Amino acid sequence: MEKVIHFIDGIITGYNEFVGGYLLLFLLVPTGIYFAIRFKFLHITKFRHAIGIISGKYDKKEDIGDINHFRALTTALSATVGTGNIVGVALAIYYGGPGAIFWMWVTGFFGMMIKLVECTLSQKFRGVHADGTVAGGPMYYMEYGLKNKLGKYAKWLAMIFAVATILCSFGTGNMAQSNSMSDVLQSNYNIQTWISGLFFTGLVFLVILGGIKRIAEVTSKLVPLMAFFYLLSAFIILFTFYKAIPGAFEMIVTDAFTGTAAKGGFLGAAFIIALRYGVARGLFSNEAGQGSAAIAHSAAKTKYPVREGLVASVGPFVDTIIVCTLTALVIIITGAWMSGQEGVEMTVTAFTSGLEVINMGQYAQHIVAAALVLFAFSTMISWSYYGSQATAYVFGWKNVTWYRILFGVFVFLGSLGKIDIVWNFVDMVITFMTIPNLIALLLLAPVVSREIKNYFSQYPNFD
Repeated sequence: MEKVIHFIDGIITGYNEFVGGYLLLFLLVPTGIYFAIRFKFLHITKFRHAIGIISGKYDKKEDIGDINHFRALTTALSATVGTGNIVGVALAIYYGGPGAIFWMWVTGFFGMMIKLVECTLSQKFRGVHADGTVAGGPMYYMEYGLKNKLGKYAKWLAMIFAVATILCSFGTGNMAQSNSMSDVLQSNYNIQTWISGLFFTGLVFLVILGGIKRIAEVTSKLVPLMAFFYLLSAFIILFTFYKAIPGAFEMIVTDAFTGTAAKGGFLGAAFIIALRYGVARGLFSNEAGQGSAAIAHSAAKTKYPVREGLVASVGPFVDTIIVCTLTALVIIITGAWMSGQEGVEMTVTAFTSGLEVINMGQYAQHIVAAALVLFAFSTMISWSYYGSQATAYVFGWKNVTWYRILFGVFVFLGSLGKIDIVWNFVDMVITFMTIPNLIALLLLAPVVSREIKNYFSQYPNFD
């Protein structure tokens, strides 16, 4: 059995290193740059307006949708503010060196624009069920938006994306999360992985059976809570080591073009390694271009697609530019990136050594463990919604229950797996979603252009 797993892992690793990883490099960031230029950096110039929308300034109960703008954002954020911010950042530095963080920033900055585009389209082409609930996401704008351009192949592209979403829900939104949770609970509290796996499987079932409204209700409370304690700890450490912050930023920028990886006894990583791992971990962190967040944002109450697109653009800013940067700075300024540790252990070491200076080191492992568990759990329940929507699209709503049962099984299996094969699987299935989605976004750019023009022609007299 071990030989079979090793063989499968070898195939997955080969795909990631020689195919998938480079396809993302040549498609993801260039697409973001293209949209940013074409739409005149709308994600920056209208950032203040986006904050106003999130605050509820334009909320109307009579608008079609299931949840308000704020809950749509927190549902999407709960799927992205997860292990990518704690484990993913550490892995990016471990393999690509501090310079990988620079490329995470680049991915996050232009990812804001990609999120705006894909979530605008998701709102534009969403469907409404007989019971009043909505269904949306890339599979819908692929099928209906590309029908005139691709004919019957539009449906095929949508099906490929939907199937990839189901697979990705088991990887990105499930196994990677349960694996990280069980790992930190075992290393910190010596809790057996199968015990934590069973516990979280049951907990996930209790939440996801309630649908998007239950998920949004839980995540709208979890996301602010989990972010507060984690960010507070990071700020305390940064305040304590404030003199080292400029040097950390300099290292990130410098190493982005030279490369110094912690892996391999500082043999050094080429520029392309820092770039590849930065983009890969950046995509895992904020999911811009992957299309997953568009499924959550399609449920928002609004009659203006661009409005929800602007809300969605704030996601990568919070997730990658703020949260990932804080984690990276803590890891670098405390010297934990040179510890030789991998994943969550590196982050725990960073927070422990940082808080020890103010005699709070004994709390570090609890803070990181609690944040990771809350981050990962909220990610799982949000991704269960994405997978349910994709399952309904491919197999019909009657089979969603079977999907949810299988999702719970994968929560348990992920808790038992080895970290390397789990994360390799995650990287592979992400590309199966992202590549079809980016192709669709580029083909539908004229539709977004018209929506933006129509929306802002009414500014500032929005109702």
